[in-house]
Amino acid sequence: MDLLEQTNAIDNYVTFIDSSEFPLKLKLISLFCDTKQQQIQELRVTLQVSLEVYQHIETKSLFNLKPDISSNPSNIKFLSESNIIIEATLKPDLIPHLQQQANNTEEAANYLLHLSEQQLDTPLLCTESWLALSVKQQQETGEVGYRTFWSYINPSLMLEENNTSEAELNQGITNFFEDLIGNSFDSATKEITEEAFGEISNFWSKLTEDITEENVSLFQTVVNFFTQDDWSFIRIQGDSALRLFYEGKNGKWNCYTQAREAQQQFLFYSICPLQISEAKRMAIAEFITRANYGLIIGNFELDFSDGEVRYKTAIEVEDEELSTETIKKLFYSNVATMDTYLPGIIDVIENNIVPDEAISKIET
Repeated sequence: MDLLEQTNAIDNYVTFIDSSEFPLKLKLISLFCDTKQQQIQELRVTLQVSLEVYQHIETKSLFNLKPDISSNPSNIKFLSESNIIIEATLKPDLIPHLQQQANNTEEAANYLLHLSEQQLDTPLLCTESWLALSVKQQQETGEVGYRTFWSYINPSLMLEENNTSEAELNQGITNFFEDLIGNSFDSATKEITEEAFGEISNFWSKLTEDITEENVSLFQTVVNFFTQDDWSFIRIQGDSALRLFYEGKNGKWNCYTQAREAQQQFLFYSICPLQISEAKRMAIAEFITRANYGLIIGNFELDFSDGEVRYKTAIEVEDEELSTETIKKLFYSNVATMDTYLPGIIDVIENNIVPDEAISKIET
C-alpha cells in the first residue's frame, strides 16, 4: 500500500549547490514522501523563492527547469511583490541513497536539513539532482503558474517494469503534449514539441542507462564502492564521473573519479586546493618532478595553462573485473599522497622554499 506523507510547515532554509558550485539558499516550506513497504519511493520538496531568485533558477535551468519541457503559457507574468512556489522531486536514481538514511517523511526532512546545516557535499543538495514539477504564484486575480513534464508522470515509474506503470507513463506523456500544444498553438508549435520530445528522450535514455541492473559497468562499481564506504559524492552530469570532497591533516580539496568504459580504465584525481601562479609554475614543475621520482602507484601532474596541480592514480582493467578492494587502494593511497606533499607545495608557493629543500623536508 502506498502512502503519501506530508510534513507540517517546515519554515527552514536549505542551501542547494548548482553545477558551478554556487550556493543557493532557499526556503523549504514542506516535504513529501511516497512510501511503499516502509521504504521511500519518492521525495518531493516545496520551495519558496522571490521573483529575482526564480528568474535566476529559470535562466540557469536549475532543478532541470527547462522551457522545452514545460507547459508554460506565454502570457504568464509573475509579480515581484509575491513569493513564488516551486515544487520539485528528487531524481529516482538517488532514492536508494536516501533510503539508507531515512524511512519516512520526518527522517527525510531531518536528514536534508542536517546535510544543509553541516554544508556537506552531497548529491541530494545539488540542483541538477532535482526535477522541477510546477511553478506557482498567488496573485489578486487568483493563482497563476505552470507545470513541467515531470508533474504529468511519476519519474519513479521509470524504474518499474509492469503494464500499470507503462500505461500511467503513456497517459502522462499524452496529457503533457496535449496541454503543451493547447498553450502554444502557433507557428512554433511543431518546433516546441520536437524540442520537448528530444529533451525528454535524452533524459529517459540517461536515466535508464544509469539505473538498469543489466548494464553493470565500471562506473557502477565505482558508485557502489563510494556508497558502501559512506562517502558523499555528486554525479557529474553527462559523464561517467563523480566529484567528492576530502579533508586530510594538511588541507582539504576536491577529488574526481572517472570510469573510461571503452578503454576499461579507472582514474582517480586529487585536485590541489591551491592554484599555481605563472611565476611559480616552473618551481612547482621541479617540485612534482622530484616527488614523482620516488612514487610508485601514481604521479603528480601540472597544467601549465591554468596552474592546476593534481595527483592521479589509475588502473587498466581490461578483461578483469574491477574490485572494490582495488578502488579502495587507489583512492586512499591517492589522498594520502596529496596530504603528504601538500605542505611542500605550500612551502614553494607561499614561503619561497626551493623545490629540493621542500622535498627534503617531506621525504627525510
